[in-house]
Amino acid sequence: MVKLSIIYYSATGHGTAMAKRIGQTAEAAGAEVRLRHVQETRDPASFAENPAWSANYEATKDDPAATGDDIVWADAVIFGSPTRFGNTTASFQAFMDSLGGLWAKGKLADKVYAAFTSSQTLHGGQESTLINLYVSLMHFGGILVPPGYTDPLKFADGNPYGVSHVTGPGNQNELSEDTNNALDHMTRRVLAVADRLLN
Repeated sequence: MVKLSIIYYSATGHGTAMAKRIGQTAEAAGAEVRLRHVQETRDPASFAENPAWSANYEATKDDPAATGDDIVWADAVIFGSPTRFGNTTASFQAFMDSLGGLWAKGKLADKVYAAFTSSQTLHGGQESTLINLYVSLMHFGGILVPPGYTDPLKFADGNPYGVSHVTGPGNQNELSEDTNNALDHMTRRVLAVADRLLN
């Protein structure tokens, strides 16, 4: 049984929905799953006027928070962060910056990694966010397993680097069928490669 950690930061809830979809798909495929959110680093008062952000914060604040142990435990990790100026968010990066001790001990190496992201617009930095995140995972000594164009459905969502979602202005866009299919495919691919490495 592959052990999969899904570690994500979500502001307005799209990342939460993507992470949950990955978890459901992984469990259906027989994986042992840890779903962990990266804790919010901003004062909730600073986003009180954003209903979606406040709602997601309230809905997830008491869920288990990600720690480095969730990576050490796992055979595979799928990370998620919204795009901020073509990179991961400050909250997500604060979590990554906390992993130096585990990195120095080699505890983050030789695991399968992939990632997902979201942005308000189609060309809002999704690809650069994933690529920048993967650079960190290379420093870990991780085994990158992006989806590539390994299934025809990837030509529908169009992102070979991971999975991305366009939230749209006002964060109104729900996950599309193409996005959900892409999340399912990436999850199954990560699990298949991790299983091969284990056996």
